[in-house]
Amino acid sequence: MIEEIIKYDKGFTEATFLTKADHIFIMILNAIMENDLSTVKHYLSEDVYNHFNELVNKYTEEHVIRLFDEMNVKSTDIVDYNVEDGKLNIIVTLVSRYMDYFINEDGEFASGINDHRIELPHRIVFTKKLETKNLGEVRRCPSCGHSLDINASGLCPFCNQTIDMSEYDYIITEIDNI
Repeated sequence: MIEEIIKYDKGFTEATFLTKADHIFIMILNAIMENDLSTVKHYLSEDVYNHFNELVNKYTEEHVIRLFDEMNVKSTDIVDYNVEDGKLNIIVTLVSRYMDYFINEDGEFASGINDHRIELPHRIVFTKKLETKNLGEVRRCPSCGHSLDINASGLCPFCNQTIDMSEYDYIITEIDNI
């Protein structure tokens, strides 16, 4: 299957892709705990971002903080791929382990599991346009021209423009079980 993916994405390497998938997943959990999705917005499709933003807003309205303690990724595997509408979709199964619970504004336990880690499988779809620009081209903000560190936040520190990573790399277009 990897050889088939490489036909569509010449620079694809399985190890790099899986490491990045793990990293982005952990970043998403951290962003939810911090009630700040700005650090992961550039890795998410609009629909996925809106879903997580609704969750974060719900937690804020309920005056709770969602925590993921002792989190790690147990395994990540590419299980399938397809090409559709000029996009390469790579389907991943990621198995995570963490304690998942809520605390109130006073820092007191509110609900969830805080005494042992749970193990959850997640189906994640990463999508990349077949005709993407070279990631090296995004070293400068397309809005104001300032130098950028895309891995930091995907947000220009000068004009606050979020970089649209879908023009350059894989973004998450589907994710479940969070």
